[in-house]
Amino acid sequence: MNKKTVFQKIKSFLLDDKLRFSYLTELGFTRIMSDEAHLKKEYYLTLGKKLDLDNPVSFNEKIQWLKLHDRKPFYTTLVDKFEVKKYVASVIGEEYIIPTIGVWEKFSDIDFETLPNQFVLKCTHDSGGLLICKDKRNFDLKSAKKKIEHCLRRKYYYIHREWPYKDVVPRIIAEPYIEDKKTGELRDYKFFAFNGEVKVVFVATGRQNPDMETTFDFFDMDYKHLDIVNGHPNAEIIPEKPKNFEKMKELAKVLAKDIPHIRVDFYEVNEKIYFGELTFSHWSGMVPFEPVEWDYILGSWLELPKENIEG
Repeated sequence: MNKKTVFQKIKSFLLDDKLRFSYLTELGFTRIMSDEAHLKKEYYLTLGKKLDLDNPVSFNEKIQWLKLHDRKPFYTTLVDKFEVKKYVASVIGEEYIIPTIGVWEKFSDIDFETLPNQFVLKCTHDSGGLLICKDKRNFDLKSAKKKIEHCLRRKYYYIHREWPYKDVVPRIIAEPYIEDKKTGELRDYKFFAFNGEVKVVFVATGRQNPDMETTFDFFDMDYKHLDIVNGHPNAEIIPEKPKNFEKMKELAKVLAKDIPHIRVDFYEVNEKIYFGELTFSHWSGMVPFEPVEWDYILGSWLELPKENIEG
């Protein structure tokens, strides 16, 4: 790294409040802050407005309220990428679960000789701890080790104060790599449920293609495309309705029962449904909606509990 680059990084750190807070958070220096103080600071720096926790109205505001006040111990199981499979299988059936090849506490415990030529590695306790191997002969073990071990050390709860992740045991799981023959990728179908009712879904495309940006396209429950941009642009070609759309809606509603808000993710691979994950805080409630009216429309669907939920 040359002197000019170092100077630019130091300058950005000193002048950019958002970047500085994010960097200090990643390093663990903000852990002394209370959850409420951290969320208010992050919300203001990220979205440019004060967080109203006394009278939250928008979706992103209500997500922050839920982080602080909706703390059922069971949620820890639901965000653990290994443990959640057992629960989901017991509720909707084993046939929707992607098999687990292995689970380990340390990267050095993985015997790569026994893994198939194509596989996926995931950390159980965070978001982003993911590696895809499409050809084991070209798999960069050194780079994989560096990424996974960094993720294992990361206390994800402290990044955005998403309480369900606080006590998840950091582990690594391996799954078979799956891909839809028709689309040539693994598309995510992410259903937003509000107090048990599924209201909107977005389709994530291009996530496995390094040559294109991931795209998000939102739809209502009749699969009508909605004018929402959130985190990623819309696709140039609108993703077609999945064959099992109605069944995925039905399964999402079952898994969302008795929860104020949750996002239920599925894949459709060669016309078969697979469960993806459960998410309580979409984008951690820190990414704006365009147009902004959608932040308030989704917020109007989310009825908050009248009191703290901790049991």
